Amino acid sequence: MWDAFRYTESMAKTRMRSVPAPPGERGGNVQALSRALALLRAIAASHDGLTLTEVAQTVGLAPSTAHRLLTTLQQDRFVRFDPVGNLWQVGVGAFAVGNAFVRTRDVVMMARPRLRRLMEESGETVNLYVEDQGEAVCMTQVECREMMRAIARPGGRVRMHCSGVGKAILAWLPDRDLARILERHGLPAVTDRTLRTPRALRADLELTRARGYAVDDEEHAVGLRCVAAPIFDEHGAPIAGLSISGPCARVTEGRVAVLGALVEAAARAISLELGGHSATRQAETANA
Repeated sequence: MWDAFRYTESMAKTRMRSVPAPPGERGGNVQALSRALALLRAIAASHDGLTLTEVAQTVGLAPSTAHRLLTTLQQDRFVRFDPVGNLWQVGVGAFAVGNAFVRTRDVVMMARPRLRRLMEESGETVNLYVEDQGEAVCMTQVECREMMRAIARPGGRVRMHCSGVGKAILAWLPDRDLARILERHGLPAVTDRTLRTPRALRADLELTRARGYAVDDEEHAVGLRCVAAPIFDEHGAPIAGLSISGPCARVTEGRVAVLGALVEAAARAISLELGGHSATRQAETANA
């Protein structure tokens, strides 16, 4: 009986694959879907919305084609039409779909492949931290293959003012949040190289924003050097810090810029996958 069931199921699948799709469901629908998504992205990228002519020109479609697709999207409330300004704007349907992504995304799960790749590229241990109550909490780590390596347990906490991931997050926090964290935790010396004054820390954070990554130069642990970059959410807030850490004998001053570029690129890629913005864009926004 089991063999008969497997045979029947196999035949059914074969028949399903062999049935050709109706003409209207072939390339035409795929092209229409692609064009509709392009329209939606163009409208979403605008500040207040686009006129029919503007959206058609943006995606390279005839106004009549663009209008037909827009009215289809409007039926499911993915876009809305403002008759006052004759503008097409993002609708509540698009918000509902996007909000579902925000609810289900997992920064650790989404970042893990990038962490593994970054470890292979750098040859050093890679870490992912988030901020909690003014401290950086380790979420996950991918250890390198070297005998001497930095090890952090998930759930472990480090002070933000003396750690690479902490400073990467602090650099893009609003000033009021930075002041709140400093007031709560202060600037205790962990090593002789720890930054101990608000003025010194703020100068370091300004440098971090300018280059796109933070550096912990034996400020958290003697003999350990770390470079880190922020991961942003869709609101431009730093929700996590990604870091490369290792002994100063391998993470030399000459390698800092190279490793910094690697970690900044990886953090930017993760931010984009989460729907966020890159550190470079945030720095430009902050300076505007």
